[in-house]
Amino acid sequence: MRKLLLLFLGLSLTLITQAQVRENTQYTKAGDSDPAATAILEKLRKKYDAFNSVEADFTLDIQLPEQPKEVQKGTLVRQGDKYKLDLATQSVMSDGKALWLILHNNKEVQINNVPDPEEAEGSLLTPQALFNFYESGKYVYQFVNEFVENGKLVQIIEFKPLDKYSEYSKLRVVVDKKKNEMVSVTAFSKDGSRYIFTIGEFRPNKSYAASFFTFDKSKYPDYYVEDLR
Repeated sequence: MRKLLLLFLGLSLTLITQAQVRENTQYTKAGDSDPAATAILEKLRKKYDAFNSVEADFTLDIQLPEQPKEVQKGTLVRQGDKYKLDLATQSVMSDGKALWLILHNNKEVQINNVPDPEEAEGSLLTPQALFNFYESGKYVYQFVNEFVENGKLVQIIEFKPLDKYSEYSKLRVVVDKKKNEMVSVTAFSKDGSRYIFTIGEFRPNKSYAASFFTFDKSKYPDYYVEDLR
């Protein structure tokens, strides 16, 4: 579940068969990425980078082979390199240096250093990197489709990991073209699992104290804390 919380990935759209799909060009290195996709991503990143903070409600769909679909709702807050993610059963928070994973059902807290994005694939998709992980050089990406879904003109960009040993076969990002906002992100695992992160209500530029992103033991008196740093 820790990887699950570090993914924040999702999908909620079924491609419309009538839509025109761009020819599936084969790319083999990051420099081959589609310029049209790069332009969309750069525009999106600049919008989010201009905010002092971002808060959003989200839905996380977990689809594992031969298991019932699991749906969780939560809230994500990002301010610079700090972030906090709350779900019913788990929470993750980081002050940019340490990362706290809080397991509510087990009454357990795990403390780790923030993963180095150069070393950990999952860390590319943590909240502080959600809007610029494509710049890592570890993916090649392509604009795939554009169509109207639920009254929104959306654009689809797909990412292929260049590492053949990656546990993911591809990632998919859905963007609201008119609002220039991320709608959802999906991770397709090679074992058939899908993790669907869909963004709901979006609230930018709220103020948060530094303590908001740090673990306060007094709020979890009965929790076992394990420092893994």
